[in-house]
Amino acid sequence: MKTFNVKTSHHDQMIDITGEVQAWIDEVGVKEGIVVLSSMHTTAGLTVNENADPDVKTDMLRRFREVYPWDHTEDRHMEGNTAAHMKTSTVGHAQTLIIEKGQLMLGTWQGLYFCEFDGPRNRRYTAKIVQ
Repeated sequence: MKTFNVKTSHHDQMIDITGEVQAWIDEVGVKEGIVVLSSMHTTAGLTVNENADPDVKTDMLRRFREVYPWDHTEDRHMEGNTAAHMKTSTVGHAQTLIIEKGQLMLGTWQGLYFCEFDGPRNRRYTAKIVQ
């Protein structure tokens, strides 16, 4: 198992972690199996989505802000970050990906993202390979 650290710089942010995870798989030398990844936070998640056009991230974050506005006056959570919890529940806290011939099995336009919804912060996610 490996714990990765992520330093986010924006309130809402999607960081492509595909290369970091692939580099770890290369280092470990696993050729076949699955990798299970989990965010260690309730206000930050993991998702697989398009990594070719940066406007996809921009649009997704904008739409999340529209669906889950930060300043909802009826929220009772004392920290005031219910919107971040909702966004994380929507994208999910974990991903499971196949490793084939030493490579993450992703589609042509797919990448793995760490999704920050209550930053900037120092964050962590864990990964475990099952063979």
